[in-house]
Amino acid sequence: QVQLVESGGGLVQAGGSLRLSCAASGRTIYHMGWFRQPPGKEREFVSAINSSGGSTYYDDSVKGRFTISRDNAKKMVYLQMNSLKPEDTAVYYCATATRWLVIRTDQYSYWGQGTQVTVSS
Repeated sequence: QVQLVESGGGLVQAGGSLRLSCAASGRTIYHMGWFRQPPGKEREFVSAINSSGGSTYYDDSVKGRFTISRDNAKKMVYLQMNSLKPEDTAVYYCATATRWLVIRTDQYSYWGQGTQVTVSS
């Protein structure tokens, strides 16, 4: 069993930055992903990092602006978000995966409760 708790969301102006954190407990040797769900839309993939932290990938919409990282000793995963845009407004979720290079929500097993990010124009 894995429990995930996201934090770090908030209200920020366009062009600003936020750092999201995901604290994991239980068995944590998983690949980790970040997803987001904009208002009225389906949940979408943002970024993922493999279990060792040596490989990452991003959706094109955030590439060059967001950076995913992890600290396995602390059981933490982070998402540094820079140059935020109003279209980044969403609830952000972290999740676990046993397979690498997967982007569908049904390919992720455990989910946190989400943290709200709102970017004002």
